[in-house]
Amino acid sequence: MKTLATGLLSAACFSLLALPPALAQTKPKPKAPVPSAKALAPPAAPKEMPPPGSAPRDFKLPPREDFTLANGLQARLVPFGEIPKLTLLITIQAGNVHEPDGQVGISDLLSRLLKEGTPGRPAAALAEEVARMGGSLSIGNGADETYVRADCLSEFAPQLIALLADVVQHPSLPAAELPRLKADFKRQMNLLRARPGFQAEMKMREAVYAGHPYGRPLPTDAQIDALTLEQAKAFYTNEYGAKRTAIFVAGKFDAPAVRSAIETNWNSWPAGPEPRIIAAKALTKPAVLTQDRPGAPQSTLVIGLPVIDPTNPDYIRLRVTNSLLGGSFGSRITRNIREDKGYTYSPYSYIDTNYHSGLWMEAADVTTKDTYNSLHEIVKEIERLQSTPPTAEELKGIQNYETGMFVLRNSTPGGIINQLSTMHLQGLPDTYLTEQVQNINAVTPAQVSATARKYVRPEAMTTVVVGDQKVIAPQLKQYKAEQKKPL
Repeated sequence: MKTLATGLLSAACFSLLALPPALAQTKPKPKAPVPSAKALAPPAAPKEMPPPGSAPRDFKLPPREDFTLANGLQARLVPFGEIPKLTLLITIQAGNVHEPDGQVGISDLLSRLLKEGTPGRPAAALAEEVARMGGSLSIGNGADETYVRADCLSEFAPQLIALLADVVQHPSLPAAELPRLKADFKRQMNLLRARPGFQAEMKMREAVYAGHPYGRPLPTDAQIDALTLEQAKAFYTNEYGAKRTAIFVAGKFDAPAVRSAIETNWNSWPAGPEPRIIAAKALTKPAVLTQDRPGAPQSTLVIGLPVIDPTNPDYIRLRVTNSLLGGSFGSRITRNIREDKGYTYSPYSYIDTNYHSGLWMEAADVTTKDTYNSLHEIVKEIERLQSTPPTAEELKGIQNYETGMFVLRNSTPGGIINQLSTMHLQGLPDTYLTEQVQNINAVTPAQVSATARKYVRPEAMTTVVVGDQKVIAPQLKQYKAEQKKPL
């Protein structure tokens, strides 16, 4: 059968080859189609344009209940939405800034130990109990605070509050889990250290926050190995307490029942130490810092300087200026070195804030050969904005973006809680939220240009480049030669 099929195929091919070229390659001409009635109809009128969007409205903070317990613990309850769930955040002013000398990472280790539960609720039982409430639980820490985040179905709100009180006030801190937790801690730190973007950002922080915990490098394996359970217990005793703690609840819940649960389960916790965070005195350090990454196809750039924090009246103007310059996908730096030049894929700028401190940074991973070109274009865009205000149309697009993102950030219970906890840490009034849309839209083109001149000054910036030293060194020499003298 196979031989027959092959023979038939060969015969057919031979017959086609034997035809004259005109017959072998020419297809029959199709008949011309008869126009349909639809095709003969006159062109349709243009579709009606959508109506213009409504005028931006200020954010209305939902009615909330604030109260303080006798021991100093503060609570804020915000009814929000119709989904029968609530989100809860506990912040404790006990972060990396509170760590004693020689104990870098002890606050991180303690937050990991808290996840191991209590004498009556070991880790597995704790996780199972939270899951039965239809919820989740996470514990972590940052530079300024330790965070306990949880959510559950509304009907279990009092039980969740009691459970979290047990976790925070009666941690078991099991010695048997210390080796595993340390191993995980070391692995995470080593993974961070291996990332070029993190290397560049840490060099920046070490330069501008020299002498302050914000500028400390990550703990090494040896430093983590040296941490002890006794040190973790001492950090808990010395830094945890009701006066440094705030509880934020948002979602759909029975407010009297939630308040009663907080008062019942948290009122007996000792007051502990007074709130204390030493604000950083950031340094303006015009310099070019490098870290060799032999053979790297890309250079990782971070360029920035200390700026104002959210308590400053100019902060909203700076946020709008940042968004227009590099903090949004349609920003000038992004259009320049991504869309136009193709040096990088995702450059971005941002304002990194801690307690009463701020740092503006532009970051990008660029092709190694274009390291100088990228830095040159970034500085050029900053100076262009300083000298020439944006058009009203360009600014309006950025304002729409900023107000839209603001609305999105406040569209969930978790978003509301994040805003309230930031305001609590920074000591901001409610008007920071309620007048933010109004303040964003009040920024003028001239103010954007003036803000860039005042705060985003290339001659005062620290530049960090992680890349192939032998390729970038000549480019950085050219970049340094072009830099203006610091003011």
